[in-house]
Amino acid sequence: MMTDRHTPLQHSYGRAYEQMLEKVRYEGAYPTREKAEEAVRLVLAGLGRQLTGDERVDLAARLPFEAARVLTAQIPDTQPLGGWAFVKDLAARTGASLATTRWDTGSVFSAVAAYAGPDLITRILHQLPSGYALLFGRAELAAAA
Repeated sequence: MMTDRHTPLQHSYGRAYEQMLEKVRYEGAYPTREKAEEAVRLVLAGLGRQLTGDERVDLAARLPFEAARVLTAQIPDTQPLGGWAFVKDLAARTGASLATTRWDTGSVFSAVAAYAGPDLITRILHQLPSGYALLFGRAELAAAA
């Protein structure tokens, strides 16, 4: 069977993943669904390198299959990154600016939080180093001294 090389690849995704991409596209004001998907894949892969244990398993179970696969395909780093270091790492991997990468992260994490729910996001934030709460759209509260 021959295919036309000039025909763009058509992805067949589940409805839940399509809805996730549309949410990210809307939240992030991306011009195309493809740009939203690039952000989803980048940020979920990065989160997959940071998240371990029950929180990782529980998040994967709540995400659409395609998103969960991106998250769980990553081997967690032995030294988790703080929130700002996470953004800088993603920017370095893609060559994008820090501002763009921060925007991408917030847009994707907004969708992730909607799937995960507030209780799981709280558990995830307790597991990760400081700096992630703001990326998830929450206040970062410091412990009283």
